[in-house]
Amino acid sequence: MGLYLFESALQDSIRDEAAVSQAVERFETAKGSHELIEVQVAQNFQRAFLIVETDQESDAKEALEASGFPVSLAKEVRIVGQDLEHVKAQKEKINYLVEWNLPENLTMDQYLERKKKNSVHYQEVPEVSFSRTYVCEDMTKCLCFYDAPDDEAVVRAREAVKAPIDAITELNPNKK
Repeated sequence: MGLYLFESALQDSIRDEAAVSQAVERFETAKGSHELIEVQVAQNFQRAFLIVETDQESDAKEALEASGFPVSLAKEVRIVGQDLEHVKAQKEKINYLVEWNLPENLTMDQYLERKKKNSVHYQEVPEVSFSRTYVCEDMTKCLCFYDAPDDEAVVRAREAVKAPIDAITELNPNKK
């Protein structure tokens, strides 16, 4: 089983929590060998980020689209900073997602070493809690999840760990 990120630009049919819940339920009951690990929805309901464990990326993508989540990006990922079982338990509050389009020449080993070296600097911004990162296996981008009082605090945390921001999204706190 692989771990996949599916990004979705939500349509007009999914513009509130109830519609997201219904789409999630349709996906979870769809036939196929996939498990929804987490879904994070932008506060404005324009985008959704779904992490799915599956052995068939194409089947999971098809099931997501049939459930109401049009897929704009599908990438195999690995989780960094947290155990997958902890994420499955859904016990942690996160409210911001940072996207970073990785530089072309960065390898996974270099990324992991950089993260290990710089993560100690999160303590310089104590109001921000880093949760986890999903790194695309093809090293094109990563998504980092945080709990923070506001986006300015997230920016300060990213500056402390010397990590760029290509996009920052406030997440809807009422998620799966």
